[in-house]
Amino acid sequence: MEQESFIPYQGVRYGKAEMLRRSREFRQNMSKRRSVRQFSDKPVPKEVIENIVMAAASAPSGAHKQPWSFCVVSDLELKSKIREAAEKEEYENYHGRMSEEWLEDLKAFGTDWHKPFLETAPYLIVVFKKPYDLIDGERHKNYYVNESVGLACGFLLAAIHYSGLIALTHTPSPMNFLQEILERPKNERPFLLIPVGYPAMEAEVPDLRRKDASEVLFYYEAKKEE
Repeated sequence: MEQESFIPYQGVRYGKAEMLRRSREFRQNMSKRRSVRQFSDKPVPKEVIENIVMAAASAPSGAHKQPWSFCVVSDLELKSKIREAAEKEEYENYHGRMSEEWLEDLKAFGTDWHKPFLETAPYLIVVFKKPYDLIDGERHKNYYVNESVGLACGFLLAAIHYSGLIALTHTPSPMNFLQEILERPKNERPFLLIPVGYPAMEAEVPDLRRKDASEVLFYYEAKKEE
């Protein structure tokens, strides 16, 4: 079996003090990230969006298949169609599909089936996953697709926040309408719909707290000899 060629690893190395400073700075920065539903229509430079998306595309993936497509929508007519279709599904969700427990949990966020941010935000990034690639009409399987695209979306959200913008992970279910509206190929499935832009002047977020280290971080260390 032929093996791919290898090249020297060119990663950046830092001293302990710089590593600590950078990790602390990144932690503090990311702790300010919030999901925001009130967007400004202020334009965002297209190059910023491209840099954000290409940072997401650097995520690891199963067998390096990179099973994703990022569709960036700024056209007003398309955004309007997406909002109309999304609200149709969300109306059904809020009026029968969602359980009472789910609806109760959502009360803290003040959400309903109306999604005006899908038209207000200057950009919608629609992430598609690809269970398989089509090369010369033949199927080529991709591996760990959900995990790979999930990782890319994590990179995407971090890059959006790091750039000084806001985002919302929107998942109207089912999302097949996105494939139809954007006329994506048959080997792609909608994964996530993310409006991106600046926050509106009056933007607010719920007063919530994140779990602290004692709730999410568990060390398994070797016992020190006495």
